[in-house]
Amino acid sequence: MTSTRLHAEIESFPIAGRFTISRGSKTEARVIRVELEQDGVIGQGECVPYARYGETLDATLETILSLAPQLAAGLDRTGLQTVLPPGAARNAIDCAFWDLEAKRASTDVARLAHIQPPARIETAYTISLDTAEAMAEAAARHGHMPLLKLKLGAPGDAERIAAIRVAVPNTRLVVDANEGWQPSELQTLLRAARDAGIELVEQPLPAGNDALLAEIEHTVPICADESAHALAGLEKLVGRYDAINVKLDKTGGVTEALAVAQRAKELNLSIMVGCMVSTSLSMAPASLLAPFARWVDLDGPLLLAADRPNGLAYTDGIIDASVSTLWGR
Repeated sequence: MTSTRLHAEIESFPIAGRFTISRGSKTEARVIRVELEQDGVIGQGECVPYARYGETLDATLETILSLAPQLAAGLDRTGLQTVLPPGAARNAIDCAFWDLEAKRASTDVARLAHIQPPARIETAYTISLDTAEAMAEAAARHGHMPLLKLKLGAPGDAERIAAIRVAVPNTRLVVDANEGWQPSELQTLLRAARDAGIELVEQPLPAGNDALLAEIEHTVPICADESAHALAGLEKLVGRYDAINVKLDKTGGVTEALAVAQRAKELNLSIMVGCMVSTSLSMAPASLLAPFARWVDLDGPLLLAADRPNGLAYTDGIIDASVSTLWGR
């Protein structure tokens, strides 16, 4: 077995302005960066612990650091899957292992994973929750993007949808309610989304209280986010959802995310590849899933005041991963 040295630390990246969803606002992205080193070769990974899932930065960092003895004793990526459950801590280590393996083999992660990623990836750009007028103005400023993701989940969402569609009549739109809609308003808001040509509605009802989705007509495809985490439980989503949002911080890394993508295909669930607000060190691993996805939402670095050096290149909603030397090659 190969001994692996671990280093992990919390880092902060200011957000350009304020990022707002139905659960609140923030002005900085706080992430955990992990390094794994073998024989002088270093692999990196990044995660974003999420309070919605009971995760904190300090507890996640403690969990990661607690694995130092096992990593030094030879714990590898395969063994990691059984040592930690899906979640942010496993994600950072799993991604660091993939990066490390690619560097040690003098290849890139896509070849290791037997994936042919597209040269250019079209990503959504997120419009934070605000008044209808403010969101319409923000959408108009970014109407040149190929796809906008609208954060909703507050009173007045029908008005927000209508105002934004007027502001950007030809731009593709998806919406994310972040569990913020009430069952009594669900069908009315879905019809408003349909009438505005919305392509997808993400997590309209709270996870654990979404049985109604199996009983109503899906006038717009509905995507699970907070209701969909990892491989376990995917079957329960069939009939309630038409798609799932795959995020590495939920699956616990690339390894399980690839398995989730395959199982979703078998279950006829479409895929959105999503992210937390974070840097290109999170986006690069997630971009491996682009070939499986109908929608890609990897705009995290665009929401930051500054990304990491050598990150992904973004131009008008198109990602070019080929120029990045940050991860996976």
